[in-house]
Parts: sequence; C-alpha cells; structure tokens
Amino acid sequence: MILNVVVVAVVTAMAALLASRRVASAPLWRATTTPLASIIGSGFLVLGPLLGGAYGIWAILVMAVLNAVAWAFGAAIRQSIADPRPSPRLDTAASVVLAFAYVISVAYYLNLFGAFAVSLTPFDTDMAARTVSTAVFLCVLIVGWTKGFAALERMEQVSVGIKLAIIAGLLTGLAITFAQRAGAGTLIIETQHLAFWPAITLGFGLIVTVQGFETSRFLGESYDAPMRVRSMKLAQLTAAAIYMVYIILLVPLFAASEYQLSETAIIDMMAGVAPVLPLLLVAAALAAQFSAAVADTSGSGGLIAEVTRGRVDPRTGYAVLVGLGVVMTWTLDVFQIIAFASRAFALYYTLQAVVAAQTSLGRGAKTRAFGWAALAIFGALIVVLGRAAEGG
Repeated sequence: MILNVVVVAVVTAMAALLASRRVASAPLWRATTTPLASIIGSGFLVLGPLLGGAYGIWAILVMAVLNAVAWAFGAAIRQSIADPRPSPRLDTAASVVLAFAYVISVAYYLNLFGAFAVSLTPFDTDMAARTVSTAVFLCVLIVGWTKGFAALERMEQVSVGIKLAIIAGLLTGLAITFAQRAGAGTLIIETQHLAFWPAITLGFGLIVTVQGFETSRFLGESYDAPMRVRSMKLAQLTAAAIYMVYIILLVPLFAASEYQLSETAIIDMMAGVAPVLPLLLVAAALAAQFSAAVADTSGSGGLIAEVTRGRVDPRTGYAVLVGLGVVMTWTLDVFQIIAFASRAFALYYTLQAVVAAQTSLGRGAKTRAFGWAALAIFGALIVVLGRAAEGG
C-alpha cells in the first residue's frame, strides 16, 4: 500500500514538473520532445522482459551496446544536420527506406496498442488484440484522409509528459523493491540463456527499440541546425539513462522462469512490484503507441509524396501504409515485426553512415571517413543478420 502511494506521488510530481510553463515552453525541451517520444516508446515496454529472459544479467551489457550503437548512428545523422551536403541518389534511397521503415514501425506500435488495450480485460486474446489494432489503423486512416494529422500531433508533448511521469513511477517502484531485496540478499543473478550466435543476432534484431532519434533531422522548419543537434543528443542521453537504470533495476528481480515472451509480459511482472503499476503502464502504452503511430504515419505519407515528387499524395500514402499494416497485423506477431523494423531502420542508418563517410572524405577527414564506413558495414550486418526474438 505504501509503495503504491509513493509511486503515485512520484508520477504526479513528475507530471506537474513536465507540464509547468518553464519546462513546457523551453525551446530545447520542445525540440527534444519529438525524438524522445520516438525513442522511449513501445520498446521500453517489451525490452525489459525480452532482454532479461534472453540474456540474464548480461542484459545490462546488451542494453549498453544498443545505446552505444544508437549513439554512433545518431552521430552520423548529426553530421548531416550540421554539415548538409547534397547526395541526391543516396538521399532519395534513404527516404524510400525510411518511408518503408515507418510503415513497419506503425504496425509495430499499433499491434502493441492492441495487445495492451485488452491486457487487463476479459478479452485478452490474440484475436481481440488484432481486432483492436485493425480498428485503430482505420481510425488513423480516416483522420489522416479527412482532416490531416495536425490536431492529433498536438498530443505529442502531452503524451511524452505522461509517459515520462509514469516511467519515473515505475523506476521508483523498481528501485525500492531492488533495495529491499538487496538488503535481504535475494537478488537473482543469472547468466545468459542463449548460445553466443543466437544472442548476437537477437541483439541485431532489437535496434528498433532504441530508434527514433533520426526525427530531429526533419524538424528544420521549426529549429535551426545547432538546436536540432543539441535536441538529438539530449534525447539520446536521456533515453539511454532511463533504459540503463530500468534494466539494471529489473533484471536482478526476476528468475528466468518468470520472464514470458509476450507483448505485455511487463504488466504481469510489475503487478508483483506495486499493484498500481499495471494500470499506469497500460495508460503509458496506449498514449505512447498512438502518438508514435500518428507521427510515423504522417512522416511516411510526407516521405512518399516527396520521393514520388507529388505523384502519390500523402493521403494515398496513408492508405498504402494502413493496408500493409493491417496485413502485417494478421500475418505476423509483434516480435517478427520488431525484427523487420530493426532491419529497415538499420538500412536507413547504414545509408546515413555512407553519406557521413562521403562528407568526411570530401573534407579530407580520411580517418573519420573510415570510421563512418566501418559503421556502415556494421549496419549492413544488422540488416542481414537481425532476427526475431522467437527465432532459432
């Protein structure tokens, strides 16, 4: 009971802080909101149980590596923001890949939306979750087709505040439980549960869970280049800190047998930490998934229109996205969609690393160009080797 009260108090205090005029109106925070909303989305909810069940205590190292890889790819994009040099063919190819990646990521977000929407109801089945996901797809299409996304996109800053406030409450609950079990000497330290190669390829398939920082590149109409670079750095550092604290606190609290490979495993796990947490996490999940899906649908429609030079308008792009998303909803599970999305985003990041290498070479910075080329090769390996969590 006391832990519930503490968690709710922390959530309330954090929500009030983020909603305060001083924070909400700060230009840097507003610029940080978009990439941060994308990074700390659904990945936060599925990543803990997935990493803990697959890697044991080594999940902490895997999380650190995922953050480091994301930072490296982010650095390539930051170079393009600070020093834009036209690469027409590569830029067009990257836009096509990113539009396709957004299609997959929207399916990922809305499938998680459906799973969390029914998770605490008597209708907690795959059929019900997929039906809810399909209904929300159609809702997104209708709104985008008839009114555009401007109104829904205003939800972004509010949803980020709600999500971060609930995450603060979650981390508080985990920290108190961690301290209690550490004092009692009952923390659980288990080693990796996967063989070496499956562990590597699964890690490659999880890049999408730390994706989203690239959105800073597309805020040029609202913010100048230095602000977009600063906002991306702040978003990535904030997300990395939250992810690391989360994994460090979560993994030693549960044995391997307590991790379930399901979209909503975190709900059942957190019920044992503080009974109020499942309801709060469902609220965070629904807000996060819907706002992220709206943002990526809007971005994909715009990219399709740009790549086709207006021959396909954004509304038609939304219809294509929704059609493909509904097909994925009924033919794939969420972990397969995560792996496909990771490969698509890794391909986009690979192309950005190639652009960074070209730019550095053009400036005579051969060492940096070599580093970006190596990063591009690494990205290509992720594209080829990344696999779904349930793969062999």
